[in-house]
Amino acid sequence: MPHFSQVPEPWKSFLGELDGEATAETRLDCMGGFVAMLLYGLPRATSDLDVLLIAPGEQRAALLELGIRGGALHKKYKVFLDYVGVARVPEDYEERLTEMFPGVYKHLRICALDPYDLALSKLERNIQRDRDDVKHLAQSVPLDLQILKDRYEKELRWQLGNPKREDLTLKLWTEMIEEERSGAAGCGNP
Repeated sequence: MPHFSQVPEPWKSFLGELDGEATAETRLDCMGGFVAMLLYGLPRATSDLDVLLIAPGEQRAALLELGIRGGALHKKYKVFLDYVGVARVPEDYEERLTEMFPGVYKHLRICALDPYDLALSKLERNIQRDRDDVKHLAQSVPLDLQILKDRYEKELRWQLGNPKREDLTLKLWTEMIEEERSGAAGCGNP
């Protein structure tokens, strides 16, 4: 897990200013490229911090006004908060959150989805960048595909508008990961 000193700029300053705006302990449930980059070593940069929840709700408006795309901090640091409150994530994700920088901020608690919840949060959109992120998680964590499938079945599938399509997407992801793993295992063998 990264330490505050490892947070690259401009994120370090951006989050520090958001912390200064908060007036009470505030939890940001984070997902997306920011989490994949800082926690799991994803080698691509991101300009947004995808936030699923800002709690308590009384803190939301002020933080979003300052940190949202087009807000003062976006203009200053060229990064922003992207409030994605309608994203589909596994039902019990809150039980598995990891605080990214414990004790660093006075008010902010930057919490990250666990790698399985992070991967499953990308299922519906399923663009190439999402598939690349999932492949990276599968290798770097590494993901246990049975846990991924079980969590999908128990905590996410019932929430989806088109579960049969997402069943197929998960099947294709599983095949993609297994193919990558078998190809990596076979490298260098005669």
